[in-house]
Amino acid sequence: MKPGDKPSAFKSIAINRKARFHYDISDRFEAGISLLGSEVKSLREGKVDFRDSYAAFENHELFLLELHIAEYPFANRFNHPPSRPRKLLMHRREIDRLEAKVQQQGYTLVPTRLYFKNGKVKVEIGLARGKRQYDKRDTIKKRDLGRLDERGEHS
Repeated sequence: MKPGDKPSAFKSIAINRKARFHYDISDRFEAGISLLGSEVKSLREGKVDFRDSYAAFENHELFLLELHIAEYPFANRFNHPPSRPRKLLMHRREIDRLEAKVQQQGYTLVPTRLYFKNGKVKVEIGLARGKRQYDKRDTIKKRDLGRLDERGEHS
């Protein structure tokens, strides 16, 4: 960091914990997100739900679908629809590379977290492959054994 540079302001909004359970995430990418004013105000209050949200391509553009941002109570008639498609903002080269991976290798794109970076809302999307049922059971088993080891109850 050079003298005179401001440190980047970073404030987490929400983390998608279920994404790590349901998917093996290989790469993560940062993207801007096109939002309305009432959506940003609702995000500042942390009113977001990742359940069933994913990113998809439409006409070589990337959209975030099924992300539920609750209506802002003070926006009255200027409020937003809670689950509308939201455009993700990335460089063309990155979008093309991601689209090729998703089409060829059976990956999907899931949002892993939302955060503010220098006053702008950013979304971290993960290039993910779905886990099998036995992989999920193995994850649960490892997590439970780790908890028992922390408590000293493991035999």
